[in-house]
Amino acid sequence: QVHLVESGGGSVQAGGSLRLSCAFSGSPSSDYLMGWFRQAPGKEREGVATIRTASDSPVYGDSAKGRFTISLDHAKKTVYLQMNNLKTEDTAMYYCAAGKSDSDVLNVLGYAYWGQGTQVTVSS
Repeated sequence: QVHLVESGGGSVQAGGSLRLSCAFSGSPSSDYLMGWFRQAPGKEREGVATIRTASDSPVYGDSAKGRFTISLDHAKKTVYLQMNNLKTEDTAMYYCAAGKSDSDVLNVLGYAYWGQGTQVTVSS
């Protein structure tokens, strides 16, 4: 079992920054993915970024490239999502997830464990 707890969401004006944190306990295997996903009202959940624990290799969704950075602190068992230059379209509930996948690493189907989410609201 993996338990995930997100924090760091809030309200910010467009152009601002937020850092999300996800503290996790347990691990499904020695090499797994820690991902950030988001879901806006009326939309499907989409992959924002993910990082592989064995190599710290990140993968970003198109919406995150150039603005967001995912990182992993192994000692603290915490994954971060630094979000800069936020836009109103980034408004969503952000979820942390853990899973194991060898391909399509931003597909929600590859993640077995999910946190409760943290709300991010960006105003113009």
